[in-house]
Amino acid sequence: MLRRAPLWGLAFIAGLVFPLGLAPFGFWPIIPLSAGLLYALLSQPGRPTPVRMGFAYGAGFFGAGVSWVYVSIHVYGNTPVWLAISLTTLFCGGLALLFAAQTGLFVRLASQHTGWQIVQFASLWVVFEWLRSWLLTGFPWAYAGYGALDSAIAGWIPIVGVYGCSWLLVLLGCLWVEALRQPRVLSRWAIATVGTSLMIGSSMLWAGISWTTAQGEALSVAVVQPNVPLKEKWDPRQRARILAEFRELTTGLHQTYDLVVWPESALPGYRDSLRTVIDPIDRHAEMAGSTLITGIPTRDSAGRYNSIVALGAGSGTYHKQKLVPFGEYVPLERWLRGLIAFFDLPMSQFSAGPASQRLLMAGDVSIAPFICYEVVYPDFVQRSGSSAALLVTISNDTWFGESAGPWQHFQMARYRAVELGRDLIRGTNDGVSALISAEGLITSTAEQFREAVITGSVQPRAGQTPFALTGSLPVWVFSLIMLVLGRDRA
Repeated sequence: MLRRAPLWGLAFIAGLVFPLGLAPFGFWPIIPLSAGLLYALLSQPGRPTPVRMGFAYGAGFFGAGVSWVYVSIHVYGNTPVWLAISLTTLFCGGLALLFAAQTGLFVRLASQHTGWQIVQFASLWVVFEWLRSWLLTGFPWAYAGYGALDSAIAGWIPIVGVYGCSWLLVLLGCLWVEALRQPRVLSRWAIATVGTSLMIGSSMLWAGISWTTAQGEALSVAVVQPNVPLKEKWDPRQRARILAEFRELTTGLHQTYDLVVWPESALPGYRDSLRTVIDPIDRHAEMAGSTLITGIPTRDSAGRYNSIVALGAGSGTYHKQKLVPFGEYVPLERWLRGLIAFFDLPMSQFSAGPASQRLLMAGDVSIAPFICYEVVYPDFVQRSGSSAALLVTISNDTWFGESAGPWQHFQMARYRAVELGRDLIRGTNDGVSALISAEGLITSTAEQFREAVITGSVQPRAGQTPFALTGSLPVWVFSLIMLVLGRDRA
């Protein structure tokens, strides 16, 4: 069949179906099947150049997986349809070039031995996922390993993290393909069956281990999902209403809950200009023995920041480090600012916070804070989150609309909880807000696009998962070693 069909078209389809393995669909076996099909196509006689094959796969992969950026550009960036489509196509096409480079390099380095080819393909996949985490400020989205979250190999997550699970799932797909490609060769079926069984069996073993332990009493938590439309958020005419709702709801919740969390930029103004609203709430929360954590823009002589602060019985301020291009700062600002509405979004003049910042405190409980996009960087979260008792991430996923974007973002936040073995609190403007256990289970949540208060409890934890101790470095090193070793194997 592969020989009769246009191979680049099959590669495009293989990439196109990949996101079905991620949230909100969650059909995880599609991820190894998608990667395995690309692996099979690269060895077909008469194929297009591997670079063209990889680009076709990447076009389908990113075209389906991250085309939600169109919503941000057109709906909320007030950009004409034709220009929003052009910018989205340019974005997805540029990312597809990475798959073109990946497949071209694989064919160039591939061993003549099938076993080593499989290992090299999985290793190179991980190397390019790592490349995506920092190239041009980084876009660590739609990794293969995220499919492991609700899968049969989820037990591997706190050991090897998302990159390690990417390696395992891609390897699994290649094993399946080799078994199907020569169905009469029993040894290939045996290897694929044993490999799959070992992967799943060991995952079940790891899943039975509690890597972290409870520390102190659980905290009662209320997460506010205000569901304020973006057009109203920065409208001066709506400011008094938003502040009044914030004051009234927060004051009432402090009487009942140890911790109250509001989302990213919950308050429509800089902290220094809202003292008359914030200071009374701060004093009231402290008297009640409750902590308020909220997103709010701040500024000082050095710049303006997208920040999260802890008030009342808590303390600390964190300035976001991983800024979103165009949303929070404008690259090449001198030339782009004012050119179109998308390059002049509200609050798009932030500065990045310093690399070394203290954790937030809720009483004597340490909390590692992450704002929006930051939670999708596995090793960024690992560096500060592994020393905290709890994790909190706040966001405003309104920019993604009704696309798959908010669910993919939510899945990555859940993944961080499992990697580090920490309960996680997620507060967003219009969903998906939730309380998440150290096992990645959703203990409390609310529907998208509605005003809600999510309540429940979170357990501070101590101890370290293997991933918390090492980060992704062992997986990166292992992948590079496998690439080099396989190069000389016949």
